[in-house]
Amino acid sequence: MAGEVFDYMMDRLRTYYQEGVGGTKAPVDVFEAVHARRPVSALDFHRRLCAVLEFTSLPAAASLAAANKRVANILRQAGVTETRLPDAEWMAEKEEQELNAALEALRSDVDPLLEQRDYKAAMERLASLREPVDAFFDEVMVMTEDPAQKANRLALLSQMRELFLHTADLSRLQG
Repeated sequence: MAGEVFDYMMDRLRTYYQEGVGGTKAPVDVFEAVHARRPVSALDFHRRLCAVLEFTSLPAAASLAAANKRVANILRQAGVTETRLPDAEWMAEKEEQELNAALEALRSDVDPLLEQRDYKAAMERLASLREPVDAFFDEVMVMTEDPAQKANRLALLSQMRELFLHTADLSRLQG
């Protein structure tokens, strides 16, 4: 019963945001990105949606949305279903070390923002990952022959995905 009520409410909200009722108009992909996280209240949904709308206007948005799609596909194809911590000792490439350092530094900034449900500020901070994420994908082969190194790189990507997934599933954005 609760699931049916939630689904009904989401159908109404989808129309509400598509038509721009109340001054907030959102494309379907933004709505779906937030809906994928199944926020528990309409207010929380609205905060997330507004944060994602603002995020999509940032220069880093298209690149990070594409990276999130790529990460989601890599993790799905590799069968990764749980988040693990990467081991810095297994990071041979400078770009994976830099991405790991950027994620660790951001987590201490972003986690409190997410706890306070300040999704906009959290998304703005996450946008700073554009350069290390782009460099990682330009220079690092995730699916390497070395099983330990591959598992560690997948763990690094799962950490990044988890951080982005808190607010919305950016892999659903059309970019």
